[in-house]
Amino acid sequence: MTTSTALSAPATLDVAAIRRDFPIYEHHARLGAPFVFLDSAASSQKPRAVLEAMDDYYGTTHANVHRGVYAIAEEATARYEGSRRRIARFIGAASDREVIFAKNVTEALNLVVQSWGRANLRRGDAVLLTEMEHHAMLVPWLMLAEELGLELRHLGTTDDGHLDLSDLDRKLDGVKMLGVTAMSNVLGTINPIRSLADAAHDAGALVLVDGAQHVPHLRTDVAALGADFFAFTGHKVLGPTGIGVLWGREELLDAMPPFLGGGDMISDVRLDGFTPNELPWKFEAGTPPIAEAIGLGVALDELERYGLDAVRAHEVDVTGYAIRTLTERFGERFTVHGPLDANERGGVLSFAFADIHPHDISQVLDQSGVCVRAGHHCAKPLMRRLGVGATARASFYVYNNTDDVDALADALDACSDLFCL
Repeated sequence: MTTSTALSAPATLDVAAIRRDFPIYEHHARLGAPFVFLDSAASSQKPRAVLEAMDDYYGTTHANVHRGVYAIAEEATARYEGSRRRIARFIGAASDREVIFAKNVTEALNLVVQSWGRANLRRGDAVLLTEMEHHAMLVPWLMLAEELGLELRHLGTTDDGHLDLSDLDRKLDGVKMLGVTAMSNVLGTINPIRSLADAAHDAGALVLVDGAQHVPHLRTDVAALGADFFAFTGHKVLGPTGIGVLWGREELLDAMPPFLGGGDMISDVRLDGFTPNELPWKFEAGTPPIAEAIGLGVALDELERYGLDAVRAHEVDVTGYAIRTLTERFGERFTVHGPLDANERGGVLSFAFADIHPHDISQVLDQSGVCVRAGHHCAKPLMRRLGVGATARASFYVYNNTDDVDALADALDACSDLFCL
């Protein structure tokens, strides 16, 4: 079915070969216009294998899952559940019963807050979050805290972009849940999830990890991380939009009430009540995102085919090159937010440049075919900590190389000239 390039666990990434797997590069090459995509932290591009798998499902096998007893309905269910098993293996889950499909990481995090939180937290209970969190982690807890009267505490950030752990034990005292991002979508900082989880468990708290920026870039093993819940989204990891994953320890998920009602989340319904389905379907109300789940499974296969260690090594090389190139070329006019050591961060580079507003930077760079993100990145508390309203952000992935960094530098030069700086 797939026509993608055959690669077998390379020691380094062959970016030219990888780009041939992505139709969007072929499209822009035909147009003859420059195309430098540096916004994968917002949403990655999709390889041909993912697009073909989803198209093949719709073209040959489309039927609803877990309902029909005819051939293509059973085949659709087999593909959907097969993807769940692939995902479970990819993240080191003990069982595919622990893998819940959601629309995205936001819904997956909301599921934990609304289901586990409502069932286990009472007025005055404390939850510890961090200043680095995305709104998808912050806002659900703010909503529940206001309703139940919870206490929300926060770990701050140091000036060099790490979590401030100087008073971790005091802030964990009496906490029921620690919610933390594995990798900041603004600073790129890779947080020490295992040590945080150990400290939280010693204090009697559970750990909810936002893995949206972690899974695309680093080998993920939920058991090794020590997480109790781990959420990520498909569209940042070469997969389609509309699909996310919540992993949780089976005993925790088993004890939690359903999040949404209707469809496949029940085993029996009476006029006076209902009996919920078993895991994982207890949390998958209504017709699920079938094609998207299938696409996500193939996306993770593609990432494994490139080689996760090679992906990480490539990312460190490109990010390190970007930090060196841009700081040496622009000096004090260029400010990197977050750690300067590429080994301590993922391929996310938020920056300020020559007092030019990030939105202006993004628009001017677009004239050179360079796509970067500008804004608060759904992390307004962190923006306030940095003392800015917004940042420009370049983010690198498997199809980027140092030529893209050079194109970004040249485009920033053009931006500087335009503003006479």
